[in-house]
Amino acid sequence: MKRSGLLIVIGAVILLVLSAAVPLTRAQEVATRLKFYVATNGSDGNPGTLDRPWRTIQKAANTAGAGSTVYVRGGVYNETVTINVSGAPGNVITFQSYPNETAIIDGSGLTPPEGWSALIDIRDKSNLVIKGFEIRDYKTAQQDHMPMGIFVTGAGENIQILNNTVHHIETNFKGSEGGDAHGIAVYGTRAPQGLTNIVIDGNEVYKLRLGSSESLVVNGNVDGFRITNNVVHDNNNIGIDAIGFEGKAPDPAYDQARNGLIARNTIYNIDSYRNPAYGTDRSADCIYVDGGTRLTVERNIAHDCNIGLELASERAGRSTSFIILRNNFVYHNTSMGIAIGGYDTERGSTENCIIVDNTLYNNDYRKEGNGELLVQFDTRNNAIKNNIFYANNQSMLIVNPYTENTSNVVDYNLYFASDGAVNSTWQWKNVTYTGFAAYQAQTGNDAHGLFINPKLVSTSTFDLHLQVNSPAIDRGQTIGEAGNKDIDGQRRVQGAAIDIGADEVR
Repeated sequence: MKRSGLLIVIGAVILLVLSAAVPLTRAQEVATRLKFYVATNGSDGNPGTLDRPWRTIQKAANTAGAGSTVYVRGGVYNETVTINVSGAPGNVITFQSYPNETAIIDGSGLTPPEGWSALIDIRDKSNLVIKGFEIRDYKTAQQDHMPMGIFVTGAGENIQILNNTVHHIETNFKGSEGGDAHGIAVYGTRAPQGLTNIVIDGNEVYKLRLGSSESLVVNGNVDGFRITNNVVHDNNNIGIDAIGFEGKAPDPAYDQARNGLIARNTIYNIDSYRNPAYGTDRSADCIYVDGGTRLTVERNIAHDCNIGLELASERAGRSTSFIILRNNFVYHNTSMGIAIGGYDTERGSTENCIIVDNTLYNNDYRKEGNGELLVQFDTRNNAIKNNIFYANNQSMLIVNPYTENTSNVVDYNLYFASDGAVNSTWQWKNVTYTGFAAYQAQTGNDAHGLFINPKLVSTSTFDLHLQVNSPAIDRGQTIGEAGNKDIDGQRRVQGAAIDIGADEVR
């Protein structure tokens, strides 16, 4: 028995040795080569393996090839990173924090140069994923120096910015012009080729000082993008913006963010008050479409900003157009809930947009006279339907101080305010109406509208879902532009007709 046992042991050892001597398969070799590692105790002279990692992310950004993944171990990396490699279709290059660790790209002590610069800079590259980093503390007090957390520019395709945390990116310039910063920015600066298939998903962007710029922005020749599931908060200018006609692309025919989706984001505490670029103005939006076209903005929660949602164009002769704004909760914003049109007669227009099935509550809470919906200069061919407008005790619901409006359809909306149907206020084409009946009769708007308490679940906790006995149930106009899902992702029509507001009661 002893000899037999010994032979078994010797045989097992021989098998292990032979197994160790067998070369890796081609697939195993490729898989090994496609994984690289960076660690704070590494060296850029190393081969970038798990046991012999590189020291800087920049080394990986100069080296990684198509189909590879760069794992960055937890720790602080005090560097700016320029991505100098591209993946290939179906073989992206992924840069990400090592599983269950957080790699921090820290700009402390670094000096942003004049012009555009970023902690992660991607120019004219494609097929990349940036995932799971903390990106922080990149600051300047210099005029015309623009620090950013993540910057994608030029032309390219298939770039994903996923699950990153971006904070304390700051311009501290004290003047009113020339102070700018971004948390995440995508600028399409070439034409006709632009930036396509851009995904910005699951990021948190907060504690930014932005001057006259935006927290998260797509601008210029960006054709095909998704901005989804992000949390943007506590910044001193616009939360999410899709921009056209600022001259970012060299050909005006392409200088417009388009064919995009802005969905399921939560944006709050966005306030431009005392931002040096704005002084005492409160003009920062949760979500702003400024010159964009063919976008869907849906299922977002926008609260405690200056403006909840805005569709406008700041460029004379240009428009924001073909936007579907649907199934959003908009509440407790300082100056207004939703705004459309140019803010003065020198601006552009809003046209062919659909604003449908949104729930607005207690906006314009500083009682500045803008109401729940502000219809501004030069609005054309827009439809505003199936929305809940629930005003505060100012009892001002729609404000429209301009007469330059044509072919706008307003119907099937539900209104409520504490002054009741007789004493609440609407303004249309610069004429003010007291009482819902007067507003309907004199404007022709809301022939199928309602003035009634919508019975929201809780106004004290801003739970804007409908109670099961809400009069908004089955009272809207069922139209395809309302989409297939409500604010919670439930089927949009579950009864005889669509419910008014963002919530569809099951």
